Amino acid sequence: MAGSLSELVQYRKLLLMILVLGIGGTHLGGFQLSVINYTSLYIQKFINETWLERYGSALHQETLTLFWSFIVSIYCIGGVIGCLCSGYLAAKYGKKKCLLINDVVLIIATLNTGFSRRAKSFEMILIGRFLEGICAGVCMNAHVQYAGEISPKKLRGFVNVTSSVFLALGKAVARVLGLRDLLGTEDMWNVLLSFSGFVALIQLLFLPFFPESPPYLFLQKGDKDGCLKAMKQLWGEENCRTEFDDMVKEKAVTKGTKIMNVLEMLKEPSVHPQLCTMLLLLLSLQLCGLSAITFYTLEIFQTANLHESIIPYVALGVAVSELISIIFCDRFLWMRYCNVILIFLFIIAYGIGPAGAVSSVMNEIFTLSARSSAFVIGGIIIWLGLAFTGMIFPFAVMTLGPFCFLIFIAVLVVSSVLIYLFVPETKGKSTFEITEEFKTRRYKKKRHQTVENNVTEEKIYCTKL
Repeated sequence: MAGSLSELVQYRKLLLMILVLGIGGTHLGGFQLSVINYTSLYIQKFINETWLERYGSALHQETLTLFWSFIVSIYCIGGVIGCLCSGYLAAKYGKKKCLLINDVVLIIATLNTGFSRRAKSFEMILIGRFLEGICAGVCMNAHVQYAGEISPKKLRGFVNVTSSVFLALGKAVARVLGLRDLLGTEDMWNVLLSFSGFVALIQLLFLPFFPESPPYLFLQKGDKDGCLKAMKQLWGEENCRTEFDDMVKEKAVTKGTKIMNVLEMLKEPSVHPQLCTMLLLLLSLQLCGLSAITFYTLEIFQTANLHESIIPYVALGVAVSELISIIFCDRFLWMRYCNVILIFLFIIAYGIGPAGAVSSVMNEIFTLSARSSAFVIGGIIIWLGLAFTGMIFPFAVMTLGPFCFLIFIAVLVVSSVLIYLFVPETKGKSTFEITEEFKTRRYKKKRHQTVENNVTEEKIYCTKL
C-alpha cells in the first residue's frame, strides 16, 4: 500500500496532466453525443418559431424534421472531417499544440450555439454543431495518442483507460445538466449546448504548463534533451532510463522511416495485421448495441413502459442496451425494472472490458510512424459506425421489433471468439516488443504457407513420376 501511494506521489504531475486532458478532451465527445437528446424538443420549437417570425408561416413537419436531422447528422460529418485532419495536425504541430488549437475552435463553436437563441438564428446552431464535430474528431484521436505517449510502460494500460472514463463522464454530465431541474429547460437549452466551451477554456488555460509527449520530441523531432526533460517532469528521475532505452530501440528500428499518411499506411504490408486487429476491435465496439442506445435512450425506456417523469433520471446511468430483457418487457410488468438493472450491469461490463481496452490496444500496437494515420482510420470507422447505427437502428426495430437486439448478441459472440484467437496480449510490453510479436506471427504464417506449397509440389512431382 505504501508503495502504491509513493508511486502516485511520484507521478503526481502525470496524474494532473491526465485530469486536464480528460476534462477538456474525450469528455467533450461524450457530452456532445448525449446532450442533443435533451435539447431536441426545444431546438425544433426554436426553429419553427424563428421561421414563423421571418416568413410569416410555420414549417411543415417534414421540413422541420429535415432541419433537425441536419443538426444531428452534421456533427458526425464534422467528426469525419476532424479525423481526416487530426493525423496531419498531430504530426506537424504535436499533440499538445493540436489540442490547444482545437480548444480555440471549440470555444468559437460553442459561442455560436450559445448565442443562437439571442440572435434568433438556427443556422448558428448548424455552424456550431459542425465545428464541434470537427473538434471532437481531432480531439478523440489526439487525446488518446497523447495520453498513451506521456505514460510509462507500467502505467500505460491504466492511462489509456482514462479516455473511456472521461467519455463516460461526459455522457453522465450531459444527463445531469440536461435534467429539467437544471439546464434542460426552454430558457436554458442554449446554455446547455454551449457548456463544453467552458470545459475547453479550462484545458486552454492549464495545458500549456505541461510538456509535449516524450516520444514525439525524441522520435519525430530528434530533441533528446527536450524528451528527457519531459520524462523527468512526468515520471521522475528513476523511471526515465528504461523508457528512454525502449525509445532508442524503436528509433533504431524505424530509422529512415517517415511518418506515414493514410494511403501509405494502407499500402504498407507490415502494418496490415495491426490494422486488421484495430478493425476487429472497433467494429465489435460499434456494433455491440452501445451506439443504438446512445441515440435512442429515451425511446427505449418509453418502450419499457416506464413513467415519463422518471425516464430522464433513469437515463442518467444509461449508456448501452437492454439486449435480452427488452424482448419480454411488453409481456411482464415486473420486467421494466429488470430492464434498468440489466442495463446498468451491461454498462459495468462494457466499462470493465472493451471501453478502455480498445483505446489502450490501439495505442500500443502501432509505432509512432504509423500511429497518427491509424487513429485517423480508426476515427473514421467510429464516426461512420455511429452514423450507420443511428440511421439503421429505427428500421431494424420496425422490421424485427424487440428481436432487433439479437443482432448485437450475434456480433458480440463472433467478435469474442475472433478477439480470443487473433488479438495478442499487450500488458507490460513496449511498442517495439508488440510490433516484433506481430512480425513473428506474420513470419510463421508465411512459413506455414510456404511449407504447404512445397508439400503440394512434392506430391504433384511424385504423382508424375
